[in-house]
Amino acid sequence: MDRKEFLAQLGLTSAAIFMGTCLGGCSKDDGGGGTTTVPPAPTGVDFTINLADAANGDLANPGGYIYKSGIIIARTLADTYIAVSQACTHQGFTVVFEGNNNRFYCSNHGSTFSTTGSVTGGPAGSALTKYNTALTGTSLRVYS
Repeated sequence: MDRKEFLAQLGLTSAAIFMGTCLGGCSKDDGGGGTTTVPPAPTGVDFTINLADAANGDLANPGGYIYKSGIIIARTLADTYIAVSQACTHQGFTVVFEGNNNRFYCSNHGSTFSTTGSVTGGPAGSALTKYNTALTGTSLRVYS
C-alpha cells in the first residue's frame, strides 16, 4: 500500500466512524418519554398576587397569562382566572395558555389541556394539576 492509498483508506474510515456517530445520535423521538423526568406539580400552594402590579400586567386582559412558582395563571375570555401546573405531564416542558382556543398547549409535542387541566390531546397521558383561585379587589389568591 502506498501513501496515497493509505490516506484514502484513513479518510474513508474516519468518515464512516464520524457518520455512524452522528446518525446514531439522530434518532426519531417517538414521544414515549424514555428517561425524561417530569417535575412534580407544586404542593401546599397558597399565595396571592397583586393584579395592579406591572409584573402581573399580562393578566390585565382576557387571554393573558403569567408563571409563578411552577404554576401558570391565566385569564380566560370569559373573564375568570384559572391556574394549573405549568409543566406538561408528557415531558415537563412549559405549557402556554391559548386564550382564543380556551386551552393550555405544550408546543414541544402538541399536548393540549382544558381549562381544568384535563388532557384533550396527547401524547400527554395525565392531567395538569388544577389550583383554586379567588379574586378580591385586585388581589388574586391561588391555592391548593
